[in-house]
Amino acid sequence: MASGKNIVSSILEQNGFACIDADKAAHLALENSKEKILSQFSPLAKEKGVSLLNTDGSLNRRSLASIVFSSKELLSLHESIVYPETERIINSFIEENSKNQMPLIVINAAVLYKTPSLMQKAEHILYVDAPLPLRFIRAKKRDSLSTKMIFERFASQAGLFAKYKKSNADILRVWNIGSKKRLKKKIEAFLVRQGIKKWNKKEHYGF
Repeated sequence: MASGKNIVSSILEQNGFACIDADKAAHLALENSKEKILSQFSPLAKEKGVSLLNTDGSLNRRSLASIVFSSKELLSLHESIVYPETERIINSFIEENSKNQMPLIVINAAVLYKTPSLMQKAEHILYVDAPLPLRFIRAKKRDSLSTKMIFERFASQAGLFAKYKKSNADILRVWNIGSKKRLKKKIEAFLVRQGIKKWNKKEHYGF
């Protein structure tokens, strides 16, 4: 969370990749699974005095997050409802964009390891990271969440790198602690090493 995954995704798009944002896919999956979500979490929402629906009838994701991120059990229940539909949406995107001879596809996701079938398709993992204080500042500016909610989400993603290292995919940890230009050079250096992008002497790739 707040490490810079979206910036990396946009850099990859500029280099010819088709990118899907797992968060956006999950938002669509939420709406598709709205009745199941309401059935499971409405009683808790009533206890907390929050509404799970916006005035237009769509799910209030912030109210839902205040519930599901409050315990591991509730988060697991939520994931069991939403992840299968999210996975279906992402697989449809992959299938549609695999019609090219050499498809370049990116899944922009924080917890891809929780969907093993998608993980098995990954040849490479770019693990975008940044120090926790910096991620906290970014999250605070971007999402306007309470400190408690930010750290609940951070806690739910603890130990992610170790989980990804267990996969068979080639993994590179990319630290996003400088400028966007510096981050772009790191990503493009990786693409050059993989033979996806040609070396350009005018560009000073490297770490």
